[in-house]
Parts: sequence; C-alpha cells; structure tokens
Amino acid sequence: QVQLVESGGGLVQAGGSLRLSCAASGRTFSGYTMAWFRQAPGKERVFVAAVRWSTGGTYAADSTKGRFTISRDNAKNTVTLQMNNLKPEDTAVYYCAAQDRFNIATMRISGEYEYWGQGTQVTVSS
Repeated sequence: QVQLVESGGGLVQAGGSLRLSCAASGRTFSGYTMAWFRQAPGKERVFVAAVRWSTGGTYAADSTKGRFTISRDNAKNTVTLQMNNLKPEDTAVYYCAAQDRFNIATMRISGEYEYWGQGTQVTVSS
C-alpha cells in the first residue's frame, strides 16, 4: 500500500519561498512517476511538476518553470518541491501523487495517478 504524506505548506508573502516535501512509503518506487498537482478554490486540479524516479528527470508546467523545482531523494524516499518567487496566484492546496509507470504523454493528467497524499495548503499574500 503506497502512502504519500505532504508537509511544508503555509502562509508566505509574495516573492517568498516555500519547500514542500512528500514522504513516500509502501513500495520500491524505481519505476514510478511522482508529481505535484495543485487545486485552487473552485478550480480543477492542475499539474505543477513531475519527476521520473528511475532517472531523476524532471518536467514542469509552463506556469512554474524557472520558479519551482522538483527533485527526489532515493535514500529518503522523498519528493521535494522548492517554490521560489511565489505569487498570489500560486495559492492552492498542493497534492503529491504517484503512478507506477512513466508516460511523458500523460504525466500531466491527474486521472493517471493512482496514489494521492492528503494535500497541504499554500497561501501567498500580496
């Protein structure tokens, strides 16, 4: 049973930084794709970034490129999202997600992920 537990959310002023962590357990994740999605009130859950566990290759949404960085730590089984230069429009609940395959064509689709964390709130004030 895969478990994902997020931490690190909070309140920050515009231009500030936050670091989100996702602790993954229950499997060997070598063939997995790990991702972060976010959902603002009244909006759909959208892709933020993903990492291919086996290679460490990363992929980011256009809206976060240059500001957000995803990485994984094999030894600690964690996935981290470093968020810099935060903007009020980044305010959302951020979710860690996992799927047991890698497909570059579908990795941005939330329905492709079998496992989800409980979410962590990020609020950016202007």
